[in-house]
Amino acid sequence: MRKIFTILLALGVCSISFAQIKSVEYDVVSNQVNSGVPLPAEEPFYIRGTLPRNIEFVKVRVNRPGRNENQSDTYVWKTAFDFQVNQYELYVGSPLKSNTNYDLEFSFYEKADEGQMDEVKTALHKNLESYINANLEVASGGIKSYNNDQVMLSQLNQIVENGLIDYRHFLGRDFPGFSDLVKQKLAQKNKLKLRRAKFNILGNKDGENQKAMYANQYVEELINTVQNELDQFLSRSLMSLVDIRQVSAYPTEKKPGTLPLNFGYGAFAVKRTLGSTEYFNGPYLGLSLPLGNKTFQKFLGNASFSTGVFIQNHEAGDGTKISGPWVNLPIYAGLGYKMFNVMRFNAGAVMINMEDMNTGNKTDYIQPYVGLSLEFNLWVGLNNRR
Repeated sequence: MRKIFTILLALGVCSISFAQIKSVEYDVVSNQVNSGVPLPAEEPFYIRGTLPRNIEFVKVRVNRPGRNENQSDTYVWKTAFDFQVNQYELYVGSPLKSNTNYDLEFSFYEKADEGQMDEVKTALHKNLESYINANLEVASGGIKSYNNDQVMLSQLNQIVENGLIDYRHFLGRDFPGFSDLVKQKLAQKNKLKLRRAKFNILGNKDGENQKAMYANQYVEELINTVQNELDQFLSRSLMSLVDIRQVSAYPTEKKPGTLPLNFGYGAFAVKRTLGSTEYFNGPYLGLSLPLGNKTFQKFLGNASFSTGVFIQNHEAGDGTKISGPWVNLPIYAGLGYKMFNVMRFNAGAVMINMEDMNTGNKTDYIQPYVGLSLEFNLWVGLNNRR
């Protein structure tokens, strides 16, 4: 039996093969994917296309219709340094489900010129300044804020994110948010005490009030701080969105399902009385019903419910014949787990029928068994359950 296990294991290891990754073409002119052929399913693939003039960054978003945008998968491509290329290629690493529709969104970016960079900086500077001025008010007791520091920080970050929605950092970095320095600056206003002072930020007829000037200086420092941090993020040219092309409800290929056939070698024990156990072994043949799709659920995809028969009967030491009910062969059922691509380890119970040679009485028993088998896909069926 040990030799058979070794042979099965060697066959399983040798059966592992490596398939070439498929590629599909996207035609930006006709807005067509893969020439109308369904996309590959349950395997990674490449999306390739001709690069439009001046485009240096391509983003593809893949999602199922009706799903939240946050559930989509995003893939990006950008030019490598100053190399001149006329094609892009994105690796779609998350396999798509078989016989399912997907929405694809292609976004094309070019490097923003100096005019665009100045425009976006100026707009963001004004929006940040306006927000700070609108949320801070100089009062007699200090600087009053209409929102707490955490809310202000969050809204300042949101202003930047909204202003850059049509831009992307060349290195793929998102705006990290304003630093602890801005957070500390916001907290500083709570320590400014302007008790019993009657003034406004524009001053009074006797001239600028000293405390009002100090408060105004604080607001200006806060504005300068957030603007300087923004400029650091924008110090390198951004990528500007040029166009978005969408392909809706595009299908994937329908994968043929297969029902795995198992052929292997197993062993079971027969215990009729205390201290009396006999062991029997032999080849078996059966089918496996996978508990999941291996592409998307690795553990359940390798696990299965297996059932079949031992293809030979046995005889106990006392002459008792061991067969099985219904088909006159031992019937097994249990759980299996796939290893080395085609090897499956099974464990469960075997139902046997024992006939006493002296009396002719037949008795059914359920006993434990283990086995190791080779697995082959037999026919369209249940191996790719959805």
